[in-house]
Order: sequence, then structure tokens, then C-alpha cells
Amino acid sequence: MLNKKDFLKYASKLAFPIMIQNLIGTLVNIADTVMLGYVSQTAMSASSLANQFTFILFCLYYGMATGASVLCAQYWGKGDKKTVERILGLAERISLIVSFVFFVISFSVPATIMKIFTSSPDTIAAGSEYLRVISFSFMFMGFSQVFMSALRSIGKIMLPSVTYIVSLCVNVICNATFIFGLFGFPKLGVTGVALGTVIARITEVLICLIYSLRSSDVRFRIKYFFAKSGILFQDFMKIATPAVINDVVWSLASSAFAAILGHIGDDMVAANAVAVMVVNIGAIACRGFANATTIIVSQELGKDNIEAAREYGKRMLRITMVVSLVGCVIILALRPLILDFYRDKLTETAIYYLGTFIIMTTWRLVGEGINTCLICGCFRGGGDSRFGMIIDSLFMWLVAVPLTFLAAYVLKLPPVWVYFVMTLDEFEKMPVVFIHYIRGKWLTNITRDFD
Repeated sequence: MLNKKDFLKYASKLAFPIMIQNLIGTLVNIADTVMLGYVSQTAMSASSLANQFTFILFCLYYGMATGASVLCAQYWGKGDKKTVERILGLAERISLIVSFVFFVISFSVPATIMKIFTSSPDTIAAGSEYLRVISFSFMFMGFSQVFMSALRSIGKIMLPSVTYIVSLCVNVICNATFIFGLFGFPKLGVTGVALGTVIARITEVLICLIYSLRSSDVRFRIKYFFAKSGILFQDFMKIATPAVINDVVWSLASSAFAAILGHIGDDMVAANAVAVMVVNIGAIACRGFANATTIIVSQELGKDNIEAAREYGKRMLRITMVVSLVGCVIILALRPLILDFYRDKLTETAIYYLGTFIIMTTWRLVGEGINTCLICGCFRGGGDSRFGMIIDSLFMWLVAVPLTFLAAYVLKLPPVWVYFVMTLDEFEKMPVVFIHYIRGKWLTNITRDFD
């Protein structure tokens, strides 16, 4: 077992590259939004609404990446490299099937998809054009997401970091080229953003394949892509399916919160949009350490080091709490600067709400950090993604959303108090999460002896 100093170095070595990758993903979205703002409001709205459809695909990718990550980490800890490659081949096959289904839908009936989200003819036309082009990226996106998740799970962090940095640069350069018509290319507007995304995803896959051909650790092998998986498929789906449902349930609850705030007034919507952006940036560190927790706990359980996994999970929880508190301090320190930046962009009422919301999001950040470390880190590291699905489904839809609805429309509390009730969602489920953590049933070696 590593001493505390060496463990902190090891955890940071895993967490910081993941944090950088998450930050890069956020920067890509910001870059797309800023560039489309120069085209037109319609183009920006069309891209935003079209991505509501692709978000469903992201949830599926996240579940597949979770299943691959947990299984690969445990078998890597066990020293079974062959099964790690079998899991990678299985996950890539499933991701390709899912990607192909979404490609067919997005390419064939983009207008039908857009009509779900808007009735504006111009937005539907622009969004349809965007969806038809970006659908080609689906065939590459799943491969790179699963491959890099598998590499992270065995401690190979640098390639995913380099890949995301290269992808960001390619995406931004291509976006600028196709949106503004640089280097003699025509101005393609919203289609240019989609085309830039396709090229960036192709670049990611090429990097992954080149690494795989040269790697002495884990490779993507065609024979495992087509091989029968048997019981391994069942193990994979047992982890991946609850993770997908958990993510979808959480996102739908977030949409319900946004809808409740939206019916209160535009000032609430605007203030919440900025507050969510701020807390998401602050949460990047917490999510990075949560992903590192999954890797560390999974590998120790694969080695059958139950007590080491328990101790390392406890240490990661302490680290996450400290990181969350530091994030809160930084957010509060930046609060005056954020308010000054938006003072001429939002109404006086919205600025008042924003100032209060930023304070409230700090304690929610601490709650999210703790729950994410336990649910997505420790529990999933032991193959227990079912608990997170159940707990989020019950508390989000039977407690958090109804309480916020009650505060807004039945008790008719002031908007600030409605927001306060909404920010308690992470703490409402925390006692049950800690009970499950203390019982230790999540400390499970889920590997099999295939020999």
C-alpha cells in the first residue's frame, strides 16, 4: 500500500490529465458557440438544439466507456492483458452499432428531429443541415471515446490528453476556416462547424489507430472486434446499462429544473445559465479525481486487494472534499469579477440573482464532489453502477424535482428561495450514499478466470 505522499502523487498523476481533457471539451463547446455567434443567432440556436439529439448519443458513449473502463481496470490489475483487449474489441463493436443507428436517423430525417425542439422554419433548416453533416462524426466518435477510456483505465493518461489537445486545435482551425471562408474555402456557416467536428473526430481515430499499431501494452485487434463475447458481454452490459440510465435520468432532471426556472422568468434563466457555467468549470477538478478514483479502486480490486481498495477510496474522498472546498474559495473570489463582466449584459434583477446563485452553487459543488467520488468513483470501480442509477432516479424524481416544483408553484416562494431548494438535491441523497459506502458491498472483484 502506498504511503499518503506517494498516493497523492499517483492520484494527481491520473486526475490532472483527465481534468485537462474535460476542460478541453468545455473549451471546444465555447469555441463553437462564440464562432457561430458571428454567423447569426439562428445558426447558434440551430447548433444548440441539434446537439440536444447528439447528447443522447453522448450518454450512450459515456455508459459504454464506463463499462469498458471498469472492466479493463480490474482485469489490468489482475494482469490479464488478453481479456483487456477482448473487452476493448467488444466495446468498440457495440459503439459502432450504436453509432450507425444514430447516423442513419440523423442523416435520413434531420428535419423531423429538429421539429421536436423548435417550430421555426429557419432554425429547422439550419439545424437539419448541421445534423446531416455531423452525423458522419458519429462513426468515429464512439471509437475514440471507448479507446481513450480504456487507456485511461490502465493508467495510460498521456495519449488521451495529447489526442484531445490535437482535436481541439483541429476543430478550432477547421471551424474558423469553414465559417469565415479562410484560405480560399467558401463560407459554410453552421455546416462549417459540423464539418470541423467531423475532421476532428477522424483525427482522433487516426491517432488511436497509430498508437494501437505501435503499442506494446494494449491494442485494438480486429479478431476481438468480431469475436464472440459470451459472459463478458453480460458483465459489460451489467455495468454500462445502469451508467447510461443514470446519466439520462440526471440530465432529464436538470432539464426539469431548467423548465421550472424558465417559467419563473427570463432573469432566472439568464442568471442560472451563467451560474451553471461557473460551477461546471469548478467541478472539472472534482470529476477528474472521481475518474481517477474509478481507476485506482478498480485496479486494486482486480488484484484482490480489498483493504487497499477500501483505504484508497477513503483517501480519494478526502482529497475530493479538499479540492471541492478549494474550488468554492476560487469561485467566491472570482464572484465580483463575474458580476462586473455581466453587469452590462444582464438586467439589474438578473445580476442580483446571479450574485446569490454563485454563492449557493458553492455548497452544491461540495455535495456534487462527494457524491461523484463515491457513486461514480468507488461504487462503479467495484462494478456497482446499479446503485447510482437507483439512487439518482428515486431522489431526483421523487424528492428534488417535486420539492422544487412545490416551492415554485404551490408555496410560491421568492425566486431566490426556489433556487435554494433546488441546490439541496445533492445533500438529500447523501445519507443513503454514505450508508452504502460504509457497508462496503461495492468492494467486489468482478473479474473471471477465463483460462
